[in-house]
Amino acid sequence: MAEKTALLLLQMGGPDSIAAVEPFLMNLFTDRDIIKIGPSLLQPFIARRIVKKRAPKVAQHYREIGGKSPIRELTDAQGQGLQALLGDDYRYFVAMRYSRPSTLEALAAIKKAGIQRIIVLSLYPHYSKATTGSSLNELSRVLSQAGNRFQVTCIDRFYDHPIYIKALTEKVREGLAQFPDPSQVQILFSAHSLPQSFIDEGDPYLEHIQTTVRLVMEQLGNASPHHLCFQSKASRVKWLEPSTEATLKRLAGEGRKEILMVPLSFVSDHIETLHEIDIQYAEEAKSLGIERFVRSPSLNSSPLFLECLADLVRRVVTP
Repeated sequence: MAEKTALLLLQMGGPDSIAAVEPFLMNLFTDRDIIKIGPSLLQPFIARRIVKKRAPKVAQHYREIGGKSPIRELTDAQGQGLQALLGDDYRYFVAMRYSRPSTLEALAAIKKAGIQRIIVLSLYPHYSKATTGSSLNELSRVLSQAGNRFQVTCIDRFYDHPIYIKALTEKVREGLAQFPDPSQVQILFSAHSLPQSFIDEGDPYLEHIQTTVRLVMEQLGNASPHHLCFQSKASRVKWLEPSTEATLKRLAGEGRKEILMVPLSFVSDHIETLHEIDIQYAEEAKSLGIERFVRSPSLNSSPLFLECLADLVRRVVTP
């Protein structure tokens, strides 16, 4: 019988209850891979003040989407689907960066299962030090403290993988099918923003995002006008532009009436799709006079997306 291989899925995570919102935000704002607030010794104290101020509003947003993030269940479904495609020699585990199960808990479960070989698969298609980089740094820290010596292989990006592009294009087409004349639709690719300083320092995230957009539009045959914008700015420093809000206002000012939002850098539904796009941006679009505002479905457990993940694993097992 072949030895099992662990598939360790890295994801951001999210609160599984309203009570978990504050701890989730605290974990986020104390991660210096994302944001450095003063000296490292003081960051937890400053972060706590920020979180106390933000938590009530964020908690209300989670109430409006059912009282929690669905990302754990959706990631489990992706893991189950991936495991089914790869067969009995594989077993999936999940490591959430800012919620549970933590990286430490995931590795403890792998060790308890008697598995030595781990294929680490980041569920962020576009590499950034703020997402995949942070998760891998946490993995490295935990591994360095572990008594067990694992054999680890990492897959840290797949922004241009042909099956990923095909899966994303399929979802865009599903969205376009909700309009009478897709050629009149403005496609807004909305990616999670990052501080501009990250890009200036060499982070490849923006280049990866731009490549994904180009490849998807090539698959679509450039049938509709498209735009790239950025959402979820989280501080006062300069972030990637244009913002999604500014892009909606510009298009409305040009008399555009039909918008398809395509969430990029998100492979599962969570607060940025279910609340920020589906509620906040939808309301903004309506107030601006946009008559038809649609979001393309998230990848979640799309068969094509699961096949992409399986292909990524097969390629590192048999280069």
